[in-house]
Amino acid sequence: MELDAQFWQSRYENNQTGWDLGSASPPLVHYFNQLEDKNIKILIPGCGNAHEAEYLFNNGFQNVFVIDLAEAPLKNFKSKAPEFPENQLIQGDFFILEDTFDLIIEQTLFCAINPELRNEYIKKTSNLLTENGKFVGLLFDRMFDGGPPFGGSKIEYLEYFKPNFESIYLESCYNSIAPRQGSEVFFIARK
Repeated sequence: MELDAQFWQSRYENNQTGWDLGSASPPLVHYFNQLEDKNIKILIPGCGNAHEAEYLFNNGFQNVFVIDLAEAPLKNFKSKAPEFPENQLIQGDFFILEDTFDLIIEQTLFCAINPELRNEYIKKTSNLLTENGKFVGLLFDRMFDGGPPFGGSKIEYLEYFKPNFESIYLESCYNSIAPRQGSEVFFIARK
């Protein structure tokens, strides 16, 4: 199975988006509400319908960028947030993105890519962060049959993070949505 732009576009066109919560994830909202500097440059890779970007933008964060392989979710997001700057909506491949960010948010990209690309994904994330930048988000702490999504464990994630980040906080998520209770970890990794 080729997890390319066409695959993901088809999933959106056929309304096969079971991962989409319909709103920003509560653990991420809790984290966002603690951020004081609304000028930081934020990236949300594999943003999907970009509920987290919408939440941030509506709460005064104007320097938010989103990237997704598929066009459909970006159009969905733009229809919900018409004031969101066009130049901050990127349809493309995260792995070839060139820029730097203070904060990168992980919501569903890590579990959507081929697991063979995970090490490359973490390295790319680290390379896109400014000095002392943070990589923050949610990961599944369980396995799945087939995929996507592709699961994993805290032990596995630490092995990816350790060579690329100086400080790593990785704990079971206490405020996941009900269907994901007990199966998510929240992390903060500082470059």
